Amino acid sequence: MAQVRIHEEWKQVLQTYFDSSEFADLVKFVKAEYQTKTVYPAPANIFRAFDLTPFSQVKVVILGQDPYHGPNQAHGLCFSVPTGVPLPPSLQNIYTEIENSLGIKKDFSNGNLEDWARQGVFLLNAILTVVANNPGSHQNRGWEKFTDYVIQTISDQKEHVVFMLWGKFARSKKELIDQQKHLVLEAAHPSPYSANKGFLGCKHFLLCNQYLKLHQLTEIQW
Repeated sequence: MAQVRIHEEWKQVLQTYFDSSEFADLVKFVKAEYQTKTVYPAPANIFRAFDLTPFSQVKVVILGQDPYHGPNQAHGLCFSVPTGVPLPPSLQNIYTEIENSLGIKKDFSNGNLEDWARQGVFLLNAILTVVANNPGSHQNRGWEKFTDYVIQTISDQKEHVVFMLWGKFARSKKELIDQQKHLVLEAAHPSPYSANKGFLGCKHFLLCNQYLKLHQLTEIQW
């Protein structure tokens, strides 16, 4: 898919995987899906997280499951929506938690998290594509193996990264992360179905900035 954009640093770090037969099979599948169905996000945005947050800049990893499956929502960053699109419920809860734990005012009319990405917050979905109105439709097609490799690579090659794992699916990725050199924060998913079971009040954004400051890293302006 010629339109895909990805930062040069990621190309180098992930070259071995990009050259693998597994990835070739995944690309073949994804191309066919885009040709025959309505798939989100737009092809140019599939690797948006990898384009906005170079490997060397990654300080925080927030892990989602798969992209929003409604029109005009998914743009390659987990939990984020383009400017002007109403905030999905999970993102509303994320903003609420930020307000409550950091005492700052969030703009609930703007759900575009590109500013976070440019500060080093890697907004990674485990599955990078989805068929319209069909959540989970691209599960078990190869994306998870690829993003597991990405998480493992960050863990192996970097230090002092904060991983925020929300919900059962994200928390299952904990085994890929070396907790001796990184901070892993776990909580319930921010979805309205589970936010009150441990996401609201988790103080992850506060704990993240405290950890970054402790390791002489610039705090995130949430």
